[in-house]
Amino acid sequence: MTELTVFQQKLASALNHIELRFNEPMHKHTSFRIGGGAEAMAFPKNREELALILKTSALLDVKPAILGAGTNVLAPDAGIPGLVVCLKDCLDGMELLENNRIRVMAGVTMTRAALFAANQNLGGMEFAHGIPGTVGGGVYMNAGAYGGELSQVVTRVDAISLSDGKPVCFQGGELGFSYRHSAMMDADVIVTDVVMQLTPCDPDAIRARMDECARARREKQPLNFPSAGSTFKRPAGTFAAKLIDDCGLRGLRIGDAQVSEKHTGFVVNLGQATAHDILALMDEIKSRVYEATGVTLDPEVRILGED
Repeated sequence: MTELTVFQQKLASALNHIELRFNEPMHKHTSFRIGGGAEAMAFPKNREELALILKTSALLDVKPAILGAGTNVLAPDAGIPGLVVCLKDCLDGMELLENNRIRVMAGVTMTRAALFAANQNLGGMEFAHGIPGTVGGGVYMNAGAYGGELSQVVTRVDAISLSDGKPVCFQGGELGFSYRHSAMMDADVIVTDVVMQLTPCDPDAIRARMDECARARREKQPLNFPSAGSTFKRPAGTFAAKLIDDCGLRGLRIGDAQVSEKHTGFVVNLGQATAHDILALMDEIKSRVYEATGVTLDPEVRILGED
């Protein structure tokens, strides 16, 4: 057994009732299936454990990296020093509130939240059916698809400060939603739960819209290869996939990283791609698109270690 670092020993002592894993491979926790070992990874089961982890991190002068379902991130080949907090099985639960609102905990997947809303005959979350990430991560980046965004339904976000583990609340204009952005991204917080304002709707219409979105994903997206969803944000007035395709980059490959043959908005892992391969391919795409069009593509994929 590898000897624990001083940091790992301190964590194990302070968080002895919380699940910790040391040198945990990040490729097990990301949809890209890429990434080296995290020096320490914590798996809180509730808000109280999460708050304790954050307070302990502050005392140890370590800022943790936060990981949800890992569907929109690229982890480095060399791994991540310090602490990663995995929220995938944490903060789970949903409830129906008055006035056609629902409260959803951050660890719930977008698909589960959409199904819960549909089962209450409430519309507004149909677009989220099939999005693989969690509600917490989705709200953080204002996720959306097929004409819908979380900004259209989220009215309140409760969070915990990364610096001291204290609760923080965002409402109304404080949410700061824009395209693939929210105030939470600038506030150094972890989303814990959200309130959504939905609309009563015919259940058949809700199901039909959800089926339509699911069908579009199956037909258009390269679901047979590991990826992190859309690689680049949508530029003003056009689409990243169109620019990439128009530049003749469909199928472009570096190592086992490839611009998807099915949807050029996706970079996929053909099997043995490294983070270095993915980043090199993203840089090549950005360079060629800029040279041909003058448009600078911004990554939608969150690159761990660059926060």
